[in-house]
Amino acid sequence: MTKAATQTPHLLDRIGQDPEVRDLVAHLGAGRRTVVSSAAGSLPAMIAGVVAQSLGRTVLLVTAHHDDADDAQDELEGLGVLADTLPAIQSVAGEGGGVELHAQRARLLHELRRVEPASDEAGGDGGGGAGRVVVAPVHALMQPAPDGASLDALFRTVREGEELPPAALLDWLDRAGYARTDAIEEPGHVAVRGGIVDIFPAGGGVPFRLDYFGDEIERIAEIDLDTMGSDRRIKEAQIPASDPSRFEAAAFGTSKSISSPVLASFPRDTIVLLHEIAEITEQAKGYYERVYDASKGILEPRAMLADLNKRAAAIAELNQYSRAASRADASVELPASPLPLFEKETSEAVRQMLGLAPGGRVTVACQNEGERSRLIELVEAAEPGRTDRVEPVTTYLHRGFVWRDGAWALVPYNELLGRFTARRRPAGIRAGRATDAFMEFQPGDIVVHADHGIARFVGLELIKPKSVKGRHGTRQPEPEEYLTLEFAGRSRLHVPATQIDLVQRYIGGFKGRPQLSTLGGTRWKSQKARVAESVRELAAELLRVRAARQAIPGHAFPADSPWMKEFEDEFPYDETEDQLTAIEAIKRDMTSPRPMDRLLCGDVGFGKTEIAIRAVFKCIEAGKQAAILVPTTVLSEQHERTFIQRFAGFPFKIAAISRFKTDGEVKKILAELRAGRVDVIIGTHRLLSQDVHFADLGLVVIDEEQRFGVEHKESLLRLRMTVDVLTLSATPIPRTLHMAMLGIRDISSLTTAPADRRAVVTEVAPFSEKRIADAIRRELAREGQVFFVHNRVHNIRTIAD
Repeated sequence: MTKAATQTPHLLDRIGQDPEVRDLVAHLGAGRRTVVSSAAGSLPAMIAGVVAQSLGRTVLLVTAHHDDADDAQDELEGLGVLADTLPAIQSVAGEGGGVELHAQRARLLHELRRVEPASDEAGGDGGGGAGRVVVAPVHALMQPAPDGASLDALFRTVREGEELPPAALLDWLDRAGYARTDAIEEPGHVAVRGGIVDIFPAGGGVPFRLDYFGDEIERIAEIDLDTMGSDRRIKEAQIPASDPSRFEAAAFGTSKSISSPVLASFPRDTIVLLHEIAEITEQAKGYYERVYDASKGILEPRAMLADLNKRAAAIAELNQYSRAASRADASVELPASPLPLFEKETSEAVRQMLGLAPGGRVTVACQNEGERSRLIELVEAAEPGRTDRVEPVTTYLHRGFVWRDGAWALVPYNELLGRFTARRRPAGIRAGRATDAFMEFQPGDIVVHADHGIARFVGLELIKPKSVKGRHGTRQPEPEEYLTLEFAGRSRLHVPATQIDLVQRYIGGFKGRPQLSTLGGTRWKSQKARVAESVRELAAELLRVRAARQAIPGHAFPADSPWMKEFEDEFPYDETEDQLTAIEAIKRDMTSPRPMDRLLCGDVGFGKTEIAIRAVFKCIEAGKQAAILVPTTVLSEQHERTFIQRFAGFPFKIAAISRFKTDGEVKKILAELRAGRVDVIIGTHRLLSQDVHFADLGLVVIDEEQRFGVEHKESLLRLRMTVDVLTLSATPIPRTLHMAMLGIRDISSLTTAPADRRAVVTEVAPFSEKRIADAIRRELAREGQVFFVHNRVHNIRTIAD
């Protein structure tokens, strides 16, 4: 869930009171097939919410693309409508592919089967119950679903006060694919301690704890994974199976016959809304052509649409341009038109926005309080005294529209600034607690003994020491464990397990296996002496730089300003705890008179760039310039787009120099940089050239320092003498990491994955053209991208063909 997702039901009321929309609701309540035209922007999602709430029924909103479905659910939830997404399975039957999507899909269908149809009195008079909307990409409707009995077998419901022996429950969990662990950390785990059973449901459910009194479930409570303490008390909990094969067997069956069309699980009075029927049909055909021979039970597009027509209580096509369809009982033209493309210059875009509704007000959908505050500032700066023409609301809308030729306009803040970015939905699976990974030796591994050099690890042996004679006779010591190491000439050394700290895994800087050391020789000692001398020289240089930075005062940036708070509040996602900790550490460094030299470690996708963006904002807001040093031209272009989008609405100039720019463009950018008219410069090692001069450099951000050569490192050392430096890396070089661990450089670490970060599934399998083709078809069917890496140049074109 995005932060500050305030419900704004009055937007639905404004749409729902319009005569055309009321006619549409009446047509659908009477079971008529209706064609709707001029459904611009986010109107389809809003109309789905109006219909669901007016009639008190379940509404199925069908989209052509997965992203459209995600956007629609976000919009409906922000408008206060109960909404769910029916996901499409992204793996082929028989390949497994994880349980999360299977469980989410089955859970929703299982819940829908138990929904009672609305009473006839609800009709079309607007007096129905709350209603709900289920959003589904068309691919999800073409995939089969388990029938009622199969769905029931996939779930187990436990209730407070129920007589359910723990042995019977654990037997079901074992057969359902759950793993017994000491403590639950991931979905599919179960832990038992006496009369307490902790369960982490598969598919993204909230973990919960069962407190038993004998065979009776005395209490059920949700679990806080951070503290492992009981949280909110609940009356019942649902446990889905954790074995993907069980979901596949239930959905796809054992033959090519369909277990059950998806809509068979919906209430019989369900209303279906088709968003852009032409695009839905086109995407359905493409999906069927790509996967029909690799899956079982995929519905042909025509059969899928026929099933919708047969089972739906009413159907409406919501199109932006189309005005006709076959077998339409009624038609409605909405008084809406899409928003124009706004000007890139912010003040011009604001004036353009104010002119959209000369006869009324402009409602601007802001995702959070930061955007609301910034919007008022932008309007006041562009058109002083006209802030009363703007009505900011806190909700998410993807696309806006103009209503009744300017009587009213709905404008999303992100569309006003041209800042469209992919939104992360909250993952149902919470990240497990980080655990330490211990390095283990395997027989045959190359190791290093601190005193004797490089050897091969043979194994662990139990060796009985020699007997010891004492005053009271001969004593036989107990056998002790030894590590056996083999050196050159098959010489062996037995190292007591108590001295294992002297042995570590060999990590070489070249391919192949190193030459083993001679046990008792002098070569290893000479090598250690030479390395020690080199390390001393390097350490002296590093310490010299560090001492100089400590002695030379840097720039102490001021404390956070209102602009900084607004900029941070505009971040549309929830920061992880690691991100917040790193941000505070960087701010503390930047406000200190000592120049910052901080290493930020984190895996790809863990939010390093957002932290760097905030540091850059703090720098340039104080009147300094910032340089972003990246290893590749592609990354330079990517960062340029990201920074421009993120800084939209603020008066800062972002520029990048790369080989994609002409010599004239680069020359102009460098001149503006020297004059101080460029606030942020992004580039590769070209930034380290002699002709690059700054008016007042305050911060250098180095993305992936290990990708730069030795000569570039010398330039970086010179930069570190006077300016704040922030280094980002997913895999820092050993020297950088070691300096951070020793305290010579400061370090922040990001170990918590952000919400909805999809895991990478890696599989090693024999080469199969059919399997490769199936995998590519599946990825294209989910509108993803495929990178095929081939290890031979001479026949790469043949493989491509």
